Amino acid sequence: MALDQETLDQLIDTVQRFVQERLIPNERKVEELNDIPPDIMQEMKDLGLFGLTIPEEFGGMGLGMEEEVRVINEIGRAHGSFRSAFATTIGIGSQGIVIDGTDEQKQKYLPRMATGECIGSFALTEPDSGSDAASLRTHAKKDGDDYIINGSKRYITNATRAGVFTVMVRSNPDEKGAAGITAFLVEAGTKGLSIAKPDEKLGHHGTLTSDVNFDDVRVHKSAIVGGEEGMGFKTAMKVLDRGRLHIAAGSCGAANRLIDECLNYAIDRKQFGQPIADFQLVQGMLADSKTELYAAWCMVLDAAQRRDKGERITVEASCAKYYATEMVGRVADRAVQIFGGAGYITDYPIERFYRDVRLYRLYEGTSQIQQLIIARDMIKKAREKAGM
Repeated sequence: MALDQETLDQLIDTVQRFVQERLIPNERKVEELNDIPPDIMQEMKDLGLFGLTIPEEFGGMGLGMEEEVRVINEIGRAHGSFRSAFATTIGIGSQGIVIDGTDEQKQKYLPRMATGECIGSFALTEPDSGSDAASLRTHAKKDGDDYIINGSKRYITNATRAGVFTVMVRSNPDEKGAAGITAFLVEAGTKGLSIAKPDEKLGHHGTLTSDVNFDDVRVHKSAIVGGEEGMGFKTAMKVLDRGRLHIAAGSCGAANRLIDECLNYAIDRKQFGQPIADFQLVQGMLADSKTELYAAWCMVLDAAQRRDKGERITVEASCAKYYATEMVGRVADRAVQIFGGAGYITDYPIERFYRDVRLYRLYEGTSQIQQLIIARDMIKKAREKAGM
């Protein structure tokens, strides 16, 4: 752990109060603006949220995995766009540099990321490429000490706010798999880089995603993360476990908020002369939600603690992400049911959470990708045990 217990408790308490006093009261404004209010964004920076996982030597907090999930669990209680505003920066936007970046790259980007001055964005997904790395078409052609990048990326979170993009491109056309992929750091404003208008989405209003286009974008070889070609996908895989636990923790936070909203409503709402909280079928839905949340949070904490000990947790992270994101979808569905017609209108946050949490089953690897990771590892170990 980067922090002693007393300091961590103080941080969690500060975040809890920030969520309750500043974020939750501004949720409706986020929906109206389809953006984070500037004053709230600045407060998030001042609180240090953009530097949670960046090492202290570069101005961040350097939180360990357990510390991070505990903070994200609290942030997850509020509108999902508040978390997304800094998530790409503390995730792949910075962690690729932290793990594999050159000293020059670390000094150039990490201090500005930690303050929120430079927001990091991760550009992997393409119109015809999501989970399938082999179909990546954005490519880089070597030209002396430079590379010329051409192609398009899709659904890129925080593209309009980003100061630097970590861009996955195919640098070796002869290598069709992951080994032919290189990660480049491309700064916003570079000639030939253009950002399309923000996408109109089902949920997560205020989280701006856009296409990012590269038209003969020229970057120096020093822009390669770590300075070595063909390591891009490996770098991404190194930080993916952390990203999946981050999403799982956010899902638990959202479930916590939904359960609290349901409890308060069920106790106040009366039908047939009594609070609906006294109806056993409502109690069943509340109990199922609480039980599943408890199971998910135990998984998140266990995997996070294992990672902090240096264990390889790829399967455990996939299990936690898979279960927690599916769990919060079920909790949101029950919440609409408990609220009845009130859960379907915008007077309450239930319908928004119902829309927002659907995304958690898609990014950082869909639920189906997590199933494949888990099952293939099970099969591999079974075959090894059997000597096959």
